[in-house]
Amino acid sequence: MPPAAAPNEVAGVGIGWRHPHYGEVLEALPALAFLEVHSENFFGAGGAALAVLEQGRAHYPVSLHGVGLGLGSVAGIDPWHLDRLAALVQRIEPLLVSEHACFARAPLAGPSAVVHAADLLPIPFSSEALAVLCRNVQQVQERLRRPLLVENLSSYIPCPGQEMDEAQFLSELARRSGCRLLLDVNNLYVNARNAALRGEGVEPLAAVRRTIDALDPAHVGEIHLAGHAEVAEAGVRMVIDDHGSRVCEEVWALYAHARARLGPVPTLIEWDTGVPALSVLLDEAARAAALPIPAPETACA
Repeated sequence: MPPAAAPNEVAGVGIGWRHPHYGEVLEALPALAFLEVHSENFFGAGGAALAVLEQGRAHYPVSLHGVGLGLGSVAGIDPWHLDRLAALVQRIEPLLVSEHACFARAPLAGPSAVVHAADLLPIPFSSEALAVLCRNVQQVQERLRRPLLVENLSSYIPCPGQEMDEAQFLSELARRSGCRLLLDVNNLYVNARNAALRGEGVEPLAAVRRTIDALDPAHVGEIHLAGHAEVAEAGVRMVIDDHGSRVCEEVWALYAHARARLGPVPTLIEWDTGVPALSVLLDEAARAAALPIPAPETACA
């Protein structure tokens, strides 16, 4: 089993490793920097899924990407969920462990009855929400004994109670908790496009570049790239982060900007809806890997 590397020691490009490609990846062993899987799919103590993951881990560094902790939940972290994640981390020795800046758990009828929304729900960029997020991130990091990467979210309606912009919120999260940021460039673009469609006077490309430029490169430990879809219903247009198509040209341009600003950062191609042939994912990964890596002295220019 290759040893787990510190973030950014592996600065290449990986793909989301989903069920349709389990066998093909293990047979072909394409040249990839790492594989990413959803942590919750491997919480069982044994079985076929975990056996496949261990076979993949024998050939590649693995990134564990969670979707269920609900780090921004006032109700706190589910102890069972955290225990299962800790056991998986100990077993797989992943390159990266990541989750989302969202909430998912809330009291239903008192503190003893907490429900899980089974979704990634947005949190306001407020001091109160930041304190909750930092508390929960620190709890997870202490349990896992390693830094966590926290991903910025896509959202579709304005969240009330905003006290700071997204870059300020994420930067303060990293500074206070010691976590690193998983920068989803497509999510930034989706949010900016939706703000523009709502008539908020936003120029999406410029808005995303400003967010990227406001981040400390030392805080960013991974980048996600994915496709999105524009939908229209009842006269309302909206951009949905569905991970169901190739990365669009605008996001590729923003990724090039991020690489120039942030330097070499592990990058993942995500595709979760209508997963295509493996060759399509490898083609996207090759395009990301072909972007020149800026020299260290110009990375922060």
